[in-house]
Amino acid sequence: MTNAKSEPIEAVLFDWGGTLATWHDIDLYDVWRSVARLVDEERADELAAKLVAAEESVWLRSRDEHRSSTLEEVCLLAEVELTADALAEYELQWHPHTELAPDAADTLRELRARGLKIGVLSNTIWPRRRHEEIFARDGVLELIDGAVYTSEVPWTKPHPEAFRAAMTAVGLTEPARCLFVGDRLFDDVWGAQNVGMRAAHIPHSAIPVSQIGHTEGVPDATIHELTDLLPLIDSWNGR
Repeated sequence: MTNAKSEPIEAVLFDWGGTLATWHDIDLYDVWRSVARLVDEERADELAAKLVAAEESVWLRSRDEHRSSTLEEVCLLAEVELTADALAEYELQWHPHTELAPDAADTLRELRARGLKIGVLSNTIWPRRRHEEIFARDGVLELIDGAVYTSEVPWTKPHPEAFRAAMTAVGLTEPARCLFVGDRLFDDVWGAQNVGMRAAHIPHSAIPVSQIGHTEGVPDATIHELTDLLPLIDSWNGR
């Protein structure tokens, strides 16, 4: 395998939640109860509990088996059919927690100005439509060359195929020329390095214990702001 640290960086691939978007602690029960009351108000507590259990089960599967899921599967497992109003409420409940990191847009523009490809690889149950709406709202959709949302593929991070799909999405074939940026030492750092990418860790997220995997990767760099990527990549690329 090519020595990743000897190759210039040509693409920067980002995690979304906790990386490009700021980390938020979410009360899943509150979110799902607001949704469930529009499905069946009398059974709202029961349905919310079933939806929480179903969502937690697919995230445990992601952690242990690296298999993906969708919002539709969560609802199927919970035996809940979302109405149009309930889906709109779900997205409304999550809206405040999709905030872009303050320096994300400027960082993406500076990376693009350096001629680097920009990609996204997100472990998510949401459809592409929802993520693209958020990126368009924040004015960065046009700065992203390729994105892989695990709701569309069989795997989740840290499965190697998820990273390879993200690399392909931005038009690269050599992992040593890719830098992955994420907030999780298992999914993001260990997963990226396992396929030959470099990995930068942004350690701002309070990862739930139930989502921490069996291995913690040792990042090639630790950054505290997304803008820290610029001098880091410049140093690696000899600028």
